[in-house]
Amino acid sequence: MGIVQACRGLTSATRVGTQNEEVSTAARVLVIEDAEAIGAAVSSALRDAGYQVQVRPDGRDLEGELARFRPDLVVLDVMLPGRDGFTLLEVIRRTSGAGVVMLTARDGVSDRLRGLDRGADDYLVKPFVLAELIARVSAVLRRLGRTPSTVQIGDLVVDADSAVVLRGDVPIELTATELRLLRYLAAQRGRVVGKTQILTAVWGYEDYDPNLVEVHVSALRRKLEEHGPRLLHTVRGLGYVLRADET
Repeated sequence: MGIVQACRGLTSATRVGTQNEEVSTAARVLVIEDAEAIGAAVSSALRDAGYQVQVRPDGRDLEGELARFRPDLVVLDVMLPGRDGFTLLEVIRRTSGAGVVMLTARDGVSDRLRGLDRGADDYLVKPFVLAELIARVSAVLRRLGRTPSTVQIGDLVVDADSAVVLRGDVPIELTATELRLLRYLAAQRGRVVGKTQILTAVWGYEDYDPNLVEVHVSALRRKLEEHGPRLLHTVRGLGYVLRADET
């Protein structure tokens, strides 16, 4: 599956936040990628995942961009015009505490080791599925302590690190799939996300039957509503949104 093909279904999330949602400051991700289609696909997927994103086609004035944007993480292509990714990695390590996920068309062990030895946090070989990139970015940010593990929507608390879900003071038992679904919806809180987006983020790609999403959303909604008012809403013709309605 090509990188642009993998992007389908991860774009165009619609923001519909309410005052009752607790929204934390999103992590900042700088993408340095000279291939326009890949850069657009990666940045769109990252924004849909709730991150603030800046995209640059090369490393010109990287030092200034790091100072201005202050990224929490850099998605860094290896093969770039001008200074290559390994050179830019050294700049990042000298001047910033940002995490680094490197992208490369080379799958040689020596290239991966070179990047990791110079301080990269993770490495992904092209072509890749965007859902895997998002998962790796999220994992690096969690290890660096740059993202909160706990999200609260109304009286619902989702702790991603400990896999604890509470409605008020009541713990809610979820299956592994329901927990992955709720984590994704909580990360997208206040945004309408479509079935294809959910399939890509939760199951890994968009080629499953969309009815699979309906089944799991219905099961999750029933469990959440056993202990409080509706938080998981259907937006007809668009998808689903996790939000606390204003009272």
